[in-house]
Amino acid sequence: MKKETFLSQKAFAGDKKASMKRRLVGHDYTRRGIYMLTMAVEGRRPLFGRVCGSSADPRVELTELGTAVRDEWWNIPNYHPQVKVFALQMMPDHLHGILFISEPLSCGLGGVVRGFKTGCGRAYRRLIAPHYVATQSRQTMKGSHPEHGLLFEPGYNDMVLRTNEEYQRWKHYLHDNPRRLLMKREHPDLLRPFFDMQLGSHRYNGIGNRALLTAPQRLSVRVSRRLTAERLDAEVARYIEAARNGAVLISPAISPGEKRVMREAFDLRLPAIVVLRNGFTTLSKPKGEQFDACAQGRLLMLSAWEHTNERITLTASDCQQLNLMALELSQL
Repeated sequence: MKKETFLSQKAFAGDKKASMKRRLVGHDYTRRGIYMLTMAVEGRRPLFGRVCGSSADPRVELTELGTAVRDEWWNIPNYHPQVKVFALQMMPDHLHGILFISEPLSCGLGGVVRGFKTGCGRAYRRLIAPHYVATQSRQTMKGSHPEHGLLFEPGYNDMVLRTNEEYQRWKHYLHDNPRRLLMKREHPDLLRPFFDMQLGSHRYNGIGNRALLTAPQRLSVRVSRRLTAERLDAEVARYIEAARNGAVLISPAISPGEKRVMREAFDLRLPAIVVLRNGFTTLSKPKGEQFDACAQGRLLMLSAWEHTNERITLTASDCQQLNLMALELSQL
C-alpha cells in the first residue's frame, strides 16, 4: 500500500477484494479430508425456514423446502459412500455442514456439492419455482425484471480441517448459529458491520459499540518488548487500573505486552477498542467470544482496510500505522 494512499484515506486501505468462495490453493479435493461447507440461497431469500424463540432458547423451524434440503444433505452417503455426514445447521437463507471424505473420491468435493445442489434443485422446482415463476411473470408484464431463478448462489465456501481443536470450534459454530442470529436481531447496531466512518484522518469499517469512541477517557495501549518482567507487570497493572476507572483501552495488540493487556481487559469484561489490519464485509460477524463482547457493548473492532481472505503478515510499516491509528483514536 502506498504511503500517500494511507495518509489521504481516499479509499479503504489495500486493494484485495473479499471473496468467501475461494478454494484452497494447491489442495487436492479428491483425497481424504474433513470440510466445513457454507451454501447460501440465491438472493439470500429465507426459503429454508425461520429462527424463532429467544437468544436464550433459539429454535429453527424449517419450511417444506428446508426439510427437503436437510434430507438431501443427510442422504449424500447414498450417492457417495466414501462421504460421511458429520453435521448440518440449517438457517433461513443458508446452511453450514461438515463432510468427511473417508477415502479418495474421483469427483472430489466439488462433485459432491454439485450432486447435492442438483437434488435440492429438484425440490425447489417442485415446491417453490412454480409460484415464483408465476409471480415473476406478472412482474415482467408490468415492466420489471426477474431477480431470482436459482435455489443456491453459484459456488460455495469451504474450510479444510487442520486440527481436532478446530473441529470442536466448527461444531460449536454450527450449533451456535441460531443464537447468534437472534442476538443480531436483538442488538443490530452492535452486531451489524458499518462502513465509511470518518474518524480523524482515516475512514473505518468495523463492528461493535461505536459509543465507546465518545468515552470521556480513551487510552492508547503501547507496551515495549524490551521491558523486564517486573516492569511489564507494572505496565499491565497500570492499564487495567485505568480501565477499571472508566478508560476505554485502544490497541492493535501487536506486542506480547499489548496482547496481555487487552486479553486481561477482555477477561475482566472491561471496554476496549481493537484496531485491525483486515477489514469487514457486509456479511461479517464477530468470531467466538468477540461476538458476545460486541453484543454486550464492551468491544469495538475497527479497520481502515478492506476485507481480504489472504493471510496477512504484519510489516513494520503496518505496525507503525496501526499504533498511530490507536493513538489518534484516543485523542479525538
